[in-house]
Amino acid sequence: MRAFVLPEFDVAPDVIDVDIPEPAEGEVRVRIHAASINGFDLAVAGGSLNGMMDHRFPVVLGKDFAGEIDAVGAGVTDYRIGDRVFGVVTKPYLGDGSFAEYVTVPTAVGLAKLPEGIDFVTGAGLGLAGSAALAAVDAAELSEGQRLLVVGATGGVGNQVVQLAARAGAQVLATAATEEATQHLTGLGAAEIVDHTDDLGAAVKSAHPAGVDVVVHLAGDPTALVDLVRSGGRIVSTIVPPGQQLAENVETVGIYAQPDAATLGRLGESVAAGDANVSVQRTFTLDEAAAAFDAFAGGTLGKIVITVR
Repeated sequence: MRAFVLPEFDVAPDVIDVDIPEPAEGEVRVRIHAASINGFDLAVAGGSLNGMMDHRFPVVLGKDFAGEIDAVGAGVTDYRIGDRVFGVVTKPYLGDGSFAEYVTVPTAVGLAKLPEGIDFVTGAGLGLAGSAALAAVDAAELSEGQRLLVVGATGGVGNQVVQLAARAGAQVLATAATEEATQHLTGLGAAEIVDHTDDLGAAVKSAHPAGVDVVVHLAGDPTALVDLVRSGGRIVSTIVPPGQQLAENVETVGIYAQPDAATLGRLGESVAAGDANVSVQRTFTLDEAAAAFDAFAGGTLGKIVITVR
């Protein structure tokens, strides 16, 4: 099969032929239709996880995927050949990935059935970003009318946070730097746009002198955001480690994406119901994967998806 792989450390990723994997016990094989890029993928490609995770070369890159089950391993009873699925490759090593024609994944975590009416490109953009966004909004514990600032709103996670928070009744402030980004985020439900290339703190304080209730921190220096939150408010971060507190009068909640079946099911249901959508900025073919990585590194409005078939 064709796959976009990291051949070894300090070698640029490339599309090559590798063996088609066979599902082990408790696994299914997914015939990939589409897969989306996350920051984690660029970190792996750049060698940033050298020494942190086991690398089984050639490492097939990619975590998020959507496709159809075409083989079932022993002991699997809740999925069958032909099921439309989406999810995240959650294996404890780097080697099996979704930027390929096929991938094997365990059914216990990182896999869910793709609701009818959701196409594969959309499904491919749900996994990691959607799981992180759900975790962030859950941790925010929003009440109707509360003010929530999303820092890093233009990426895949930020797009989902804006939609979910607005749906929860929050007054969403989102960071952006261009008119295109402003229109995009407003369309997703942001009530206010703040230019993060200028003085973000001054702009937020000018509009909300008492501070916002919650900041969702997805990019940049979190310590610079403490003064923007009211006393007793909260900073939810995908970057600050769980347990670390940035200030005494503001609670800091570090979160991670948890793409378990329940979380993925919630994501699929929210999109199927029209409560949220996946903003796909651009698609690339598998042979164009290197260009897709370059486009992602240059900044995105939403997701970049690699289509396999």
